Amino acid sequence: MKKRLLGKTGLELPILSFGASSLGQEFRKVNLEEALRSVHVALDCGLNFIDTSPFYGRGMSEVLLGQALRGIPRDSYTLCTKLGRYDLAHFDFSAKRVAESVDVSLHRLGTDHLDVVLCHDIEFVPMQQIVDETLPALRKIQQSGKVRFVGISGYPMKAFQFVLAQAELDCVLSYNQYTLQNTRFADELVPELKSRGVGVMNAGPFSARLLTNAPLPDWLKEPEEVKAAARKAAAHCQSRGVDIAQLALQFSIANPDITTTVAGSANPENIRKWSQWAAAPIDETLLREVQDIFAPVKNLGHTEGLPENN
Repeated sequence: MKKRLLGKTGLELPILSFGASSLGQEFRKVNLEEALRSVHVALDCGLNFIDTSPFYGRGMSEVLLGQALRGIPRDSYTLCTKLGRYDLAHFDFSAKRVAESVDVSLHRLGTDHLDVVLCHDIEFVPMQQIVDETLPALRKIQQSGKVRFVGISGYPMKAFQFVLAQAELDCVLSYNQYTLQNTRFADELVPELKSRGVGVMNAGPFSARLLTNAPLPDWLKEPEEVKAAARKAAAHCQSRGVDIAQLALQFSIANPDITTTVAGSANPENIRKWSQWAAAPIDETLLREVQDIFAPVKNLGHTEGLPENN
């Protein structure tokens, strides 16, 4: 798996990484063997940057990931977890909870240090607290050696810009905003991140199943015109004998300014397939045709979190 440097951190990450949200049964029930095998297949395929959170499965993802990683040399993978979001409507970015959360994650994951810790979905809270309290608390823990690098994650571009204007970050993780349909992350934020040496991470190349052949879930928040364009694009790809998910994955990992793209599944076969897609050349003609289909709805998204943070 090809690798790129993460900003000024010195971390070298694979262009395609493993997202462990599915281990927390966020999308369907997962059995223990399936969960453990998914992690091992991801590592075997070179997806050795692993992203999780205490929010995923309300702790289950971290626990199962810790079991899966038991006995595997710690220097053979890079680990990212998050803090601040613990349930659908439970957020706590206080300094006290930061310290507790890091220690609980270390215990669940069975490790003595976390490579990256991100403030999770910051757009759901008044964000000045992230600048004034959460990040300083994380920096203090960083000095102890429990955490190597710190950053933020979220959906609205405004959330990143708010924090970047007031604080130093090692890296950021954006999701569903660098895809075949939506490139706002690269258009609006990546140039500034690069100029400041902040590490650039992307998640959600399939945009919550929008860019797959799977039935669209009821909880998908994208506008109806975006969903319609996606169905049209998927059908067009299918007529060319290509799964739109393959094109979506290849597009997201191709940008040299984005260090890694995180994709998650508790299905080992999906992970093997993604690894093969990552190694295959992208069909440039088909890409242009799909981008033309998405042109009328390009960069249309939804609001997430507090209205003032969008």
